[in-house]
Amino acid sequence: MTSATTTSGTTADNASLPLSIQDLTVAWHRKPVIWDVEFDVSPGQLVGIVGPNGAGKSTLLKAVMDLVPRASGRISIFGKPWKQNRNRVGYVPQRESVDWDFPVSVLDVVTMGLYGQIGWCRPVTRRHREIAREALDRVGIGDFADRQISQLSGGQQQRTFLARALVQNADLYLLDEPFAAVDAATEQAIIEILREMRQAGKTAIVIHHDLHTVPTYFDSVVLLNMRVVAQGPTASVFTRENLERTYGGRLTLLDEATEAMRRRERTL
Repeated sequence: MTSATTTSGTTADNASLPLSIQDLTVAWHRKPVIWDVEFDVSPGQLVGIVGPNGAGKSTLLKAVMDLVPRASGRISIFGKPWKQNRNRVGYVPQRESVDWDFPVSVLDVVTMGLYGQIGWCRPVTRRHREIAREALDRVGIGDFADRQISQLSGGQQQRTFLARALVQNADLYLLDEPFAAVDAATEQAIIEILREMRQAGKTAIVIHHDLHTVPTYFDSVVLLNMRVVAQGPTASVFTRENLERTYGGRLTLLDEATEAMRRRERTL
């Protein structure tokens, strides 16, 4: 994550930056949820957003997409406001936020990711469905295309929403806890797809809870607890000191994360 500065010393919008956030504050009923958040994301990175429950991580992603009102601050997507560049952003929501009983097939859900290209109230063509099926094959659930979404397991549902994001062919992906409550095979499938996207020059920002896997999954990390505690390359930012500042000294969790970092260092 890098900053582009003007001669006045303030962060400048840069069309090469997938995401730039400056002085962002979001409040509910005049109570701040996140405040003074500021960081830039460089292209072609996997970026982890890490912090305790209630730290404002999901609110941060929603603010990027203009889904919650800002009290202050500026956000740019490739140098422009969200509304002007929303077609360059793919989003994978939390599973808990989705109505899984809605009567729609897996293929229909993935095809929804193409509506920006198809246009509302226009027919879905055979080619559109082929694109959706290809995305389902890529995430490993092509055989479930005709099933109702509620008939899938949690991991299969998560793969479906990843496929929906993939068909958008976006440049920036926002993923809200994509590894939550999924099996190990699904987690590995998702991280491999994210790495393939990175190889293609895409950028992914991922809300993540498992501290053990942060060092191996992400190039950069943002440690968030209502404010940005630290941000930058994972190797230099993901330290015990910064984690203590972020989590308030929950030592059992931090000791486990520290041991995970040590094991990784021994394998390098």
